[in-house]
Amino acid sequence: MKKIFSVAALAILLSACSNNAKEEALIKQQAIVAVKDSLRLDSFKKADALEKERIAQVKEEEIKKDRIREEKRTLLLAERNDAAEKRSSSSSSNTVATPAKKKGWSQAAKGAAIGAGAGAIGGILVDKNNARGAIIGGVVGAGTGYVIGRGQDRKSGRVQPKN
Repeated sequence: MKKIFSVAALAILLSACSNNAKEEALIKQQAIVAVKDSLRLDSFKKADALEKERIAQVKEEEIKKDRIREEKRTLLLAERNDAAEKRSSSSSSNTVATPAKKKGWSQAAKGAAIGAGAGAIGGILVDKNNARGAIIGGVVGAGTGYVIGRGQDRKSGRVQPKN
């Protein structure tokens, strides 16, 4: 009986020691994982802060560029006005200043291009012979678009109206 109690006491003693070691190892692993997670989270926070700072710098640079463009634009306009005043004061009063030519597509050209495309698509859908329908629709659409765009050009002053 003594032997049984002594073996049981020894088993209890050994099992108690081994459980603490396992628990301590588990606690250490959890602590290591928590530290790693906090480091990762901290690095994400730092990356976010750096990204926000970079975006702020880009915005500041864009604002500076816009200010410079505006200043250049106002200087050019001032120079043009000064030059126009000098020309108008030195020239006779009978001359009329001609407006600067507008650049880009006229409304007539835009209308013709859009009308041709829309007419060609419509012609394909309506006529069973695709090529013939596309040609007829394109021509009719281009003509209609040109006429409408030419009227808009006359209203805007790009083209002088017929007298």
